[in-house]
Amino acid sequence: MHFKTVKNILSSQNGMNLYRGCTHGCIYCDGRSTCYQITPPFDDIEVKANAVELLEQALRSKRRRCMIGTGGMSDPYLQAEEELGHTRKCLELIEQYGFGVTVHTKSDLVLRDLALLKRINEKTKAVVQMTLTTCDEALCRLIEPAVCTTRRRAEVLRILRDNGIPTVVWLTPILPFINDTEDNIRGLLSYCKEAQAQGVVTFGIGVTLRDGDREYFYSKLDQHFPGMKDRYINKFGNSYELPSDNQAELMKILRQECVAHGIEHRANKVFEYLHTFEEKGCGEQMSLF
Repeated sequence: MHFKTVKNILSSQNGMNLYRGCTHGCIYCDGRSTCYQITPPFDDIEVKANAVELLEQALRSKRRRCMIGTGGMSDPYLQAEEELGHTRKCLELIEQYGFGVTVHTKSDLVLRDLALLKRINEKTKAVVQMTLTTCDEALCRLIEPAVCTTRRRAEVLRILRDNGIPTVVWLTPILPFINDTEDNIRGLLSYCKEAQAQGVVTFGIGVTLRDGDREYFYSKLDQHFPGMKDRYINKFGNSYELPSDNQAELMKILRQECVAHGIEHRANKVFEYLHTFEEKGCGEQMSLF
C-alpha cells in the first residue's frame, strides 16, 4: 500500500475511486489491463491520500445535489478500507451534504456502514451494487479468492433488503466453458429474486480480455483449469469480447426471469436509476418497474 496526492476526485459523471489496484484477486479483473496504466504489482494499493478533503470541496461547490458513485474501477471496500476508513469518511460527507450515493462492491465490509447508508437513504437514495458470478462456492474461491464468497454476498443482499437499502446485482463476467450454465444463471437469479434487487446488469454472457488482463487470466487458467487456456486460445484468439456459446439461451432465461419477478434487466434503465437523484418527502422513491 502506498499513498498519492491527487488533483481531483470526482469524474464528470460524479464517480470516484478512492483506491487504485485491488486485493480481491479475481482472475478475470479488467482493472489489470495495461490501458489503465496501473504500475505493477496490481495488489500494491494506491491510496488517494487527499480524497476525503477533495470530496468535501467538490460537494460544497456543487449547485445541485446528485448521486455520487464509487467502485467503478476499484472496490471501495478493499481490505485496506478496514484500516483507513476512507470510504466511510466519504459516506459521512455525502450524508452531511445531502447527496445520494451508490457503491459497487463484492465485500461484506459494506455492512460496517449499514447505519450510515440507511441515514442517506432516509434523505435521498443509497444503492448498493453487488457483483455475483457463480453459485459454486468452490469455484468462487478459485476465481475470486480474496473476498467473501457468493453465498455471503447473497446474505449481504438480504440484509440490505431487510434494512430498506435498494440493490442492483451485476451478473458479470460469466466465463465460457467454466460457469456459463443454465444452473448457474438460474441460481444467481434466485439470489437476486430473494434479495428483491431493483435491477440486474449484464452485457451478455461471456468475458472481456485485454492486454495485461489476458495474460493474468490465462496464467490462472493454467493453475486451476489445466487445458482451459488452449481451449480459449483456439476459440477466441486475442479477441476482446469472448461470448459464451450458450449466450442466446442464457440471456433469454435471464430476461424471462427478470420480467416475471419485477427486476429491471435493461442496462440503460438500470443506469438511469443509479444516476437519478431523489429527495425523500417529494413523492415515492423511484422504482425501476
